[in-house]
Amino acid sequence: MKTKQSIIKKLVYAFIGVLLIAITVIQLLRNKEVSQDKVYVYDRTKAVSVEVDTLMKTAIQAERSYSGTFEPWRETKINAELQGNIVQIFSETGALVKKGSPLIQLDNSLLKLQLESSEIQISGLENDMARYTILTQGDAIQGVQLEKTELALKTARVQKEILETQIAKTTIRAPFDGIVTAKLTEVGSFAAPGVPLIQLTDLTKARFTILIPESDLANFILNETYQIHAEVFPERTFEGKVILIGSKANPGNSYPVQFEISNTKNLDIKAGMTGKVIINNDLNGEGFLIPNEALIGKSNDYSVYLIKNGKAVLTHVFTNGRVKNNTVVTGGVSEGDIVVTRGIVNLFDGATVEIN
Repeated sequence: MKTKQSIIKKLVYAFIGVLLIAITVIQLLRNKEVSQDKVYVYDRTKAVSVEVDTLMKTAIQAERSYSGTFEPWRETKINAELQGNIVQIFSETGALVKKGSPLIQLDNSLLKLQLESSEIQISGLENDMARYTILTQGDAIQGVQLEKTELALKTARVQKEILETQIAKTTIRAPFDGIVTAKLTEVGSFAAPGVPLIQLTDLTKARFTILIPESDLANFILNETYQIHAEVFPERTFEGKVILIGSKANPGNSYPVQFEISNTKNLDIKAGMTGKVIINNDLNGEGFLIPNEALIGKSNDYSVYLIKNGKAVLTHVFTNGRVKNNTVVTGGVSEGDIVVTRGIVNLFDGATVEIN
């Protein structure tokens, strides 16, 4: 009897398990159907709305621009040559200082006392020298005593010069004209050789550095001058002289080109600002101007969508520089071709289009 009841219980449990699994599978299938209903599927047969332009040849003076960053002409973190407590800081962050201006004063009271002692010693030795000279001339003392006094006087004078040099070094001065861009210590701190105290930046001139591909290296000549624009001053033009053309590419296969620029009187160009150098290229003949946003791809490998028989046809083109917001196209298209200028997000090769 008990065996029969046990078998019935097992069958009931198995049935319940199968039922739960069936319910779970049915619910998962329903969830999948709901999810699929919510997913947006783009209809590739539907016409894509686009804006177009008909290409016409025009005489072109193309320009190429290369973006870069302005860097300070000189920048250094100044530290003390001697150790000692800081008793005064003459310049705060943002201060404009001249070469030789005092920046930080270290405690030199002990060195001054040593210098005073050295001066007293020198005075005494000078008096001894005068007396021993007279006595030696009269054979009253041996000449060796005069020689020892003379050597002691020379040693004392050297020691005085050392102390004067050390005292001078307790006043830390600006090595060049510049702006205090960071104060790294406070009065009462202990200065030690090798520990930065103040950062000084020279912005009277600036370095402007760009990275260019190998194919564009021929556009720049050492010591030649080019037009450079800062992003924050789009209407201003700065003259930049090429001072460096890189001889080794970086990991991105680009070469650095660096320019020297004279800053304004108000030092408007700041370190870290961005800008661009513009090069004008005179093209022989004519070309096509296509809006930058109409191009697909990357530098030196661009394509555009042309409209042919109501379809979008992806077409490779050849470019040669830019004119403002347009790219100069010199091959791959013909006069009268219709090019898509806007609405390329949903386009694909062979898509049906609807022209606005």
